[in-house]
Amino acid sequence: MRASQLFVVLDQEFKGAQTGYHTPVMIWGPPGVGKSQLVNQVAQKHNRVLIDIRLSQMEPSDLRGIPFKDGDKVEWAVPSMLPDAEKHGNEGILFLDEITSAPPSVSAAAYQLILDRRLGDYKIPDGWAIFAAGNRQGDRGVTYSMPAPLANRFSHYEIDIHLDDWVAWAYNNGIDEKIIAFLRFRPDLLFDFDPAHNPVAFPTPRTWEFVHNALQKFSDHPELFIGALQSCVGPAAGIELNAFIANLDQMPDLDAIVNGDSVPTPTEIDLQYAVASALVGRAIRAKGTEDADKVFTNILKYAASFRQKEMGVMLVSDMHRAVGDDLFSVEEFANWADAIADIMLYG
Repeated sequence: MRASQLFVVLDQEFKGAQTGYHTPVMIWGPPGVGKSQLVNQVAQKHNRVLIDIRLSQMEPSDLRGIPFKDGDKVEWAVPSMLPDAEKHGNEGILFLDEITSAPPSVSAAAYQLILDRRLGDYKIPDGWAIFAAGNRQGDRGVTYSMPAPLANRFSHYEIDIHLDDWVAWAYNNGIDEKIIAFLRFRPDLLFDFDPAHNPVAFPTPRTWEFVHNALQKFSDHPELFIGALQSCVGPAAGIELNAFIANLDQMPDLDAIVNGDSVPTPTEIDLQYAVASALVGRAIRAKGTEDADKVFTNILKYAASFRQKEMGVMLVSDMHRAVGDDLFSVEEFANWADAIADIMLYG
């Protein structure tokens, strides 16, 4: 399932915890594809506490608590990390990450917590959703087979990697437009992991965020730059990205485009992706300003000038995801839509 669709599932399951229709969710996927980030985004949307428990680092007693003597009885001290309505609020998310990397003794301790929402005398507050995530056995991580009794306590979803979802996230989170352009140009490199070769550094949505950080730190250090890229996404992808960035000095004048001047579209396909991504960035920065309509209008006019109409459709589709329905109120949008009416626009 695409990340954008899975976000809706998690959002509905969070709401279901308040209405009594919640089912614990297990998210499956390879490393670095954003499983944990999706859960965090749901918590941020609702401004609720997210308690992230890495079960791979737990002992059974960490969940059950520590026994202590109380008179003639033995009581259990409830771990402070578990949800508490007084401390954490009546609503929130309990996230059991790396659950497939937890030893069987810890998984067994989680059975009752997941299905019955309790451990001994401890009870999870009613308004709390339970999500879990883990890698698949074929991903070369430290994983245990999920026991059937535990698996039967979840609804299961496997996250699919989709470039449009990542691009929308990247624009919303300020990822460098050069990286977005490169991955539009080389979409197969968004995730390129072959567990048979057991690489150390390889391209994933997570490591492309590392590349963004590397661009901010090493762009002024040419002797370190390519090595920094390769350290994040591996030798091959790092070399390709470096060559792509080196070619961007032939980019057309973006200021002239947003000002409405006549600027020819580049003939090189990599530069077309680069200018399209950069113009979406300009649209994002213009949103909410006095110049927004002018910038949107001139970008739409430029989008219509691409010889390959699909490139213009990609540009406008990404712009719509980034700036929202404000784009439809621009008069030029109708002209652009007429110009590409013979091909399909996917939202």
